[in-house]
Amino acid sequence: MARVFKALSDPTRLAIYEIIRSGGGGTYSEAEVENSISEIAAHFDVSLSTVSHHIKELRNADLIRCDKRGQTVYCSPNTEILEVVERYVRGVKS
Repeated sequence: MARVFKALSDPTRLAIYEIIRSGGGGTYSEAEVENSISEIAAHFDVSLSTVSHHIKELRNADLIRCDKRGQTVYCSPNTEILEVVERYVRGVKS
């Protein structure tokens, strides 16, 4: 749990996670809910490498999954960890 909360404690990282979680911001079809790192970076006034670092931290916390297709990396939320966090916050034992 500490890794999850630490990853989400950074305001920029939290905003990146919200974009990934909502599936917004992409130029792909509505049926595809994943975001490429470059599309996510377009929402922020920081370098692509900074966004990549934040993505890495979200991956390390197991909050997102990344899939490389060609030279493009797409990110999607890990819904399983969200269920674990929800149970933790509610005080429900696993």
